Amino acid sequence: MTRSRTVRRLAAAAAVGLLPLLAACGTGTDTGSESHASDGEKTTAGSSGQLDIPADANADLKKQYLLENAIAACMKKQGFTYTPVAPEDPAASWDTYGADYALTKKYRQKYGFGIYAGIVYPDDAGASGSAAAQQNSNKTPNADYVDTLTPEQKAAYDKALGAIPDPKTGEKNWTGCQGEADKKVYGSSSAQERGTETTNRNQANAKALNGDPKLVALAQSYASCLRKEGISVTTTQPTGIGEMVRFQALDSAPAGTIPTVDEDGNTQEPMSKEEALPLLTKDIELAMRDLECGKEFRTAYFPKFLKAPTSGGGAG
Repeated sequence: MTRSRTVRRLAAAAAVGLLPLLAACGTGTDTGSESHASDGEKTTAGSSGQLDIPADANADLKKQYLLENAIAACMKKQGFTYTPVAPEDPAASWDTYGADYALTKKYRQKYGFGIYAGIVYPDDAGASGSAAAQQNSNKTPNADYVDTLTPEQKAAYDKALGAIPDPKTGEKNWTGCQGEADKKVYGSSSAQERGTETTNRNQANAKALNGDPKLVALAQSYASCLRKEGISVTTTQPTGIGEMVRFQALDSAPAGTIPTVDEDGNTQEPMSKEEALPLLTKDIELAMRDLECGKEFRTAYFPKFLKAPTSGGGAG
């Protein structure tokens, strides 16, 4: 899945409060029953089939753990196996997108913005878009289990698991076990209602970040540095400038960066490793210039952003 498609899908999910359950729907972001807790230690489903909730998880993260456990319990009653997937701490997901300077630097020195890395390093699971990364994301306990089912059993499994709210039908809640678990963890408020609350909160958080005098000043300095480096600046808003250069690089990437399917259903293979290598070199140079220009800004931005985040708007 391309970055732009991923962003659009996550944004759409956030709009109706669906982010907590994306892992249960097989978005390709699952890492199986093993994930990383907020303290960096791996969290796995025990013999009981339930996840242990990290002691330092915040209220939202705890609910996501409870949600996965509730889905697993419900599916067991329906006669199916569902392995609860430990949710990723949202704060940790930003580590290589600028929240942790050292980790981001290490990532960018090898992968740049990650646009061409998957082609140059097809066997590297750390390179987004690589064959190894895709293979790793597809190898989940639930996917493996579903593969063992007959078509009839799979249809029954999908019905039992349930689906996301469909605005076209006026459905405001998840169905099946996902709906049952959602109600158990979040109460009577619908996913749609929570989505509206989330949208309003995100907008308020974004307004506060973009109106923060210190962040505004640092964003201006960041922009000045980029211009000196010959990099185009299209926004100086604190919630946008950190992602700006990366998105520009994505938008300007040539055809063949990723496999595409034409109107006739034919797969167009990506560019070769030899073609991608010089582009990766340039991508690394651009990513590093952006990182250094925004170092001071990100140091001030992320502590505030992570306390009051906005969906889809960070400083990667």
